[in-house]
Amino acid sequence: MVARNQLLKAPPYPVEQALKRLGDNLRTARIRRNDTIEEVAQKIGTGRRAVMDAEKGKPSTGVGVYAALLWVYDLLQPLADLANPAKDEQGLTLVSAKEKLRARKGAGLSNEF
Repeated sequence: MVARNQLLKAPPYPVEQALKRLGDNLRTARIRRNDTIEEVAQKIGTGRRAVMDAEKGKPSTGVGVYAALLWVYDLLQPLADLANPAKDEQGLTLVSAKEKLRARKGAGLSNEF
């Protein structure tokens, strides 16, 4: 049987590693706060399995679970700045390359009202 979403089964290696680091960081944050998995799951309104999967960095875990865990540990602010268009150097370079270098003369103003 072929998985419907290959990204969930075998994400690109850098994505997999980033999710595992995030999961490890979330687990460290929970342990430092002396919270159990059950307590955290209750705080964010989910089950223990979702918290455990997030702490393992599973790609099938919903982004909402990751965001809620960041929120409960008061670590959500950096998420709000992810993919900030003002910090997208490649995107800004591409946009500036497409900008007009000079203005074209218009057809003129119409006096029709």
